[in-house]
Amino acid sequence: MRLSRREAAITLALAALPCAGCAAAQKFGPGPAAGSSNAAASGGASASSQAASPSITSSASPRSVALPLAGSVVGIDPGHNGGNFTDPGFINQLIWNGREQETCDTAGTETAGGYTEALFNFHVASHLRDDLVAAGATVVMTRKTNNGVGPCVNHRAEIINAAHADVAIDIHADGGPTWGRGFTVLEPVADGPNDKVIRDSIGFGRTVRSALLKYTRMPQSDYYGHNGVVFRNDLAGLNLTTVPKVLIECGNMPNLTDAALLASPSFQREIAGAFTTAIISYLTGSQA
Repeated sequence: MRLSRREAAITLALAALPCAGCAAAQKFGPGPAAGSSNAAASGGASASSQAASPSITSSASPRSVALPLAGSVVGIDPGHNGGNFTDPGFINQLIWNGREQETCDTAGTETAGGYTEALFNFHVASHLRDDLVAAGATVVMTRKTNNGVGPCVNHRAEIINAAHADVAIDIHADGGPTWGRGFTVLEPVADGPNDKVIRDSIGFGRTVRSALLKYTRMPQSDYYGHNGVVFRNDLAGLNLTTVPKVLIECGNMPNLTDAALLASPSFQREIAGAFTTAIISYLTGSQA
């Protein structure tokens, strides 16, 4: 049986570990179909209920003690939310991002065909969550569905910080120029709250970049940052983090080539697999 890029990436990461991690490789299947996640792009869940109910998932199996991420906590922030456009009053409120005020959130971008960034982010995050739980991790997600509003970007950082995650990833897709292609890793700049995790965040970002180049069909950005990396000091998720974290623009939705990949369930699993490989590599010190 030929392995998918996602399965190959995870299997290679596990193969670099002691055999105690071998059981995890057997648990990685093709992942849930994209439609198995809540795919509604609108809905009526209240902002307060979304903000108060992060999703925490862990592996309850006794076998998890032998898995590579047993004992690890990973934070996942699927950017935006499918119902954000329904409550502009909430989404447009100003919050403090560590340096200045910014809006609570936005509705995100979308492809020319109307496939939303919020839905892409949630699908990738759901596949990543399942992969990480299978590898033994406890996973904290900042939202449980794609039909709610919020939480605000500062509260998302608080959720992951409060869980004392060992590492965290913010999943996004960009709304760049139609001619531009590729992913970008956004890194934090020291501003006080995040001072102690800058070095580790940069190291994690380097691992994520390598995994994306090695295990996915998405090239690094040709229009944003340098060699697929940019440092940002104006984003609450990075400014307020107290755990190692990066934000990934997984591709450029207005670009037709990138859009076709980003809307593809197979690519969503592929990129989740690359993230899984990077997280296992970063937390275990193995080669990605």
